[in-house]
Amino acid sequence: MTAEIAELYRYPVKGLSAERLERASLSVGQCLPQDRRFAIALGSTAFDPAHPTWLAKTHFIMLMRDEALARLGTSFDPRTSVLTITEAGRTVLAASLNDPEGCRRIARFFEDFLGPDVARPLHVVEAAGHAFADARPKPNAATDKYVSLINLASIRDLEGKIGKAVDPIRFRANVYFDGLSAWREQEWVKPEQPLAIGGARLRVIAPITRCAATEVNPDTAERDIKMVAELMRHYGHNLMGVYAEVTGAGDIAIGDKLALS
Repeated sequence: MTAEIAELYRYPVKGLSAERLERASLSVGQCLPQDRRFAIALGSTAFDPAHPTWLAKTHFIMLMRDEALARLGTSFDPRTSVLTITEAGRTVLAASLNDPEGCRRIARFFEDFLGPDVARPLHVVEAAGHAFADARPKPNAATDKYVSLINLASIRDLEGKIGKAVDPIRFRANVYFDGLSAWREQEWVKPEQPLAIGGARLRVIAPITRCAATEVNPDTAERDIKMVAELMRHYGHNLMGVYAEVTGAGDIAIGDKLALS
């Protein structure tokens, strides 16, 4: 098997745009650094940062419901904790996620941006050591923090089936790899296949079930592909990608090899 990392992303704020990385350092039992570190919770969401627990994405602003979010670009500087939000290439807000007033400004921005239908008051949430993952904790995993991987050949196969281009970022994965046949990655789930990626070691623990967030075009913010229905129609499942847990610390980078171990 010969495969390598083609793209690498993190998502510092749940539901907001991806940040492309050249490399990342993985730690045992952890997701990518800064991945899903923050979320913007609905007014109806109760979250205790002293005792964080997993909550479904419906408790936060999210693409599945709030497709207008795709119109925004965001970047996070972990040194300053500043989140910069852009729309149509223009900066519309820069505020600190480590400052109460900065968090209030960010929450107010999204209240105004999403309009009266969003459940207010919005509030930024974070908890030490917690990640706002989409995936419910898996019973066969040693941790609740995962790395998501997608085989680009599987996306190309889907494109051929539906006759449309599919931007891989619709699926919001961390690691996009290339060099394998389509859907080969789903064969790794039942044996919980160990993987060597760059200097790190991972263990595949589950397939990724897809939701309506993948309907949203990341460039236009329009719902232009009924992705879940298309996956079911052509493959009889709504899967794309796999989750893996980090079992051996190390660095990974674009161009690094991915191999069964």
